[in-house]
Amino acid sequence: MPDQTVTVDVEHSVEDYKSGVKPTWCPGCGDFGVLNAVYNSMRAKGYAPQDVVLVSGIGCSSRLPFFSSTYGFHTVHGRTMPIATGIKVANPNLKVLALGGDGDAFAIGGGHFIHAARRNLDVCYVIMDNAIYGLTKGQTSPTSMVGFVTKTTPKGTPDRPVNPLQLAMASGATFVARAFSGKPKELADLIVQGIDHKGFAIIDTYSPCPTFNKVNTFKYYRDQAMELPKDHNPTDVMQAWARAQSTDPVYLGVLYRAEGEDSFEDHIVSAHSGVEADADGVIDSILERYS
Repeated sequence: MPDQTVTVDVEHSVEDYKSGVKPTWCPGCGDFGVLNAVYNSMRAKGYAPQDVVLVSGIGCSSRLPFFSSTYGFHTVHGRTMPIATGIKVANPNLKVLALGGDGDAFAIGGGHFIHAARRNLDVCYVIMDNAIYGLTKGQTSPTSMVGFVTKTTPKGTPDRPVNPLQLAMASGATFVARAFSGKPKELADLIVQGIDHKGFAIIDTYSPCPTFNKVNTFKYYRDQAMELPKDHNPTDVMQAWARAQSTDPVYLGVLYRAEGEDSFEDHIVSAHSGVEADADGVIDSILERYS
């Protein structure tokens, strides 16, 4: 396990966070923009590479830790949250960024996602949402629209899509945002906010797949997406819920934020201290009975 100290004294450049492994995504993949935003968010925070852990699942987007010089953990499919939880609890000083796709987060990893949110795990989860299974060559995902046609759904999928933001809010996430990989500067700023937030932060990021999804393209999101109105109140959960429901337009930015909530790690520390104190009292009580 890395040293428990965090080094932020040295000014870093984006190059410091690059591993030297060249990204293997298809030309034009939206994940390039996310990778750029991750680099810039770490630079903005001034983190030393050894103080950050990138945890991913399985899928095209989950290759991202290979392209960074930080610590990384490429887990099995859908198990990003359990690994991120273990790392954060073992060394709370580490900055843990979880990364993955919509299939990894909301299908096989859906149960873990819900429980990480309700525990308020102090992790920022950046989800590259392309509404398709790209790694396995183009099946529908949990965020594909009704009627989406693929080789495995030639007549269009009858399944309604998951709304990631509403799922996160309903599960107890305390920072819920949406981004677009075509706007990497804005995404980097949201990642910084997600890192700074104490608790579970989700940033659902539209990240188009140019190879297998010819519907949800960069043009599609540029036409559909707009920044939240300036008067949006992220502490108003009902307003956030309504704007998360909107499809025309879809809103970018921090839809919901709850401050002052205890994180999962806070409860672990409190429980640990409490158990020790209780144990001492029980032992003393037993000894007194037989003295």
